[in-house]
Amino acid sequence: MPPVDEGSGANREMPMSGRTMMSARGISPWYRPMAARNSSESHRPATPLELFFDLCFVVAVGQAAARLHHSVSEAHFGTGLVSYALVFFAIWWAWLNFTWFASAYDTDDGVYRVTTLVQIAGALILAAGVPPAFDQRDFTVITIGYVVMRLALVSQWLRAASTDVAGRRTALRYASGVSLVQIGWIARLGLPEPWGMVGFAVLVLGEFAVPVFAESARPTTWHPRHIAERYGLFTIIVLGELIIGTAFAMQSAIEETAVTAALLSVAASGLVMVFGMWWLYFDQPAHETLSSNRTAFVWGYGHYLIFASAAAVGAGLEVGIDFDTHQTHISPLAAGMAVAVPVALFLISVWGLHVRPHHRGPLLNSAFPLAAVLILVTPLTPLPLPLIALIVAALVGVNIATKPCDEAIQTS
Repeated sequence: MPPVDEGSGANREMPMSGRTMMSARGISPWYRPMAARNSSESHRPATPLELFFDLCFVVAVGQAAARLHHSVSEAHFGTGLVSYALVFFAIWWAWLNFTWFASAYDTDDGVYRVTTLVQIAGALILAAGVPPAFDQRDFTVITIGYVVMRLALVSQWLRAASTDVAGRRTALRYASGVSLVQIGWIARLGLPEPWGMVGFAVLVLGEFAVPVFAESARPTTWHPRHIAERYGLFTIIVLGELIIGTAFAMQSAIEETAVTAALLSVAASGLVMVFGMWWLYFDQPAHETLSSNRTAFVWGYGHYLIFASAAAVGAGLEVGIDFDTHQTHISPLAAGMAVAVPVALFLISVWGLHVRPHHRGPLLNSAFPLAAVLILVTPLTPLPLPLIALIVAALVGVNIATKPCDEAIQTS
């Protein structure tokens, strides 16, 4: 995740003409030279291929959230949380690698699409490896999925190096760095515990270091608005998984018991929570933050907490349904914390990445941490979920009240 280099000589508009014009220029729709895109293009939306790529991660996110739900319901709190953190990192990092490369080098020709298809196949293999990784810490299948995705990704970086002379050094650093770390992931499979966990931590740091090392040669020309939209779309996917998981849990509970006041409370509270989380995330112009060289890496990496906590809220709501239908024997405090902790983490993450950089004033900046603290206290009360929903709704109200009038007019 590089800083923006708007003065780069390699920045130029990608040809977006039709088949006839491409043929006239001698450019085939099957293959065109891969050159750096312009980081200041006037219109740079997410492509249908990127949207399709994102949808392929729905399975993996749903698997991770479902496994977390079952772990918490069975009172396996520590192992469940650790497994969830590890597995969700694997899912998120695979998505992130594709997203930032595509923002800088998407040619949308036939070769690029087929290579993306290979990455999609790797993502589906990764999804199939979520259950053994979560339950037995066996990352063999996930690693195989990564090998498939990484072979395609490295070929993309080598393709960029061969045609984008100005960005060749950066592309080669990415290709070599990604390859080296991937060899490390394969070697890690042979490590016994607890060395396997140590190796995991070391390799995560290595993954984080590759973009920093590569971008120090010359920043790639990713597009701030495009990246903000891509992250926003993935946030919607995660929130959608939250709603789907909760809806299925409600359906199962109603089939086995009946509609009760407790279930209706979970449903209503969950809906208000999710809508409030959506509102608070998307009410800040993220691309303005991304235009700053100082915050690009922090913003991009920090979204791990936003994505992981949002998906975990769904698992927590399903735990709440289990508790109300007597399908779990955990304590009321544990059931309340299953929702309170991820909601609080989501709010703190959104505050740090989306609110503070915009300097919206002391009231809103203090309201987010205060809301997170109050939410963490709600499990000590008889009605934790309605109270969490009420606090999130109140925070939305504070956000609206402190929004500048001109900004409110522009977004209305």
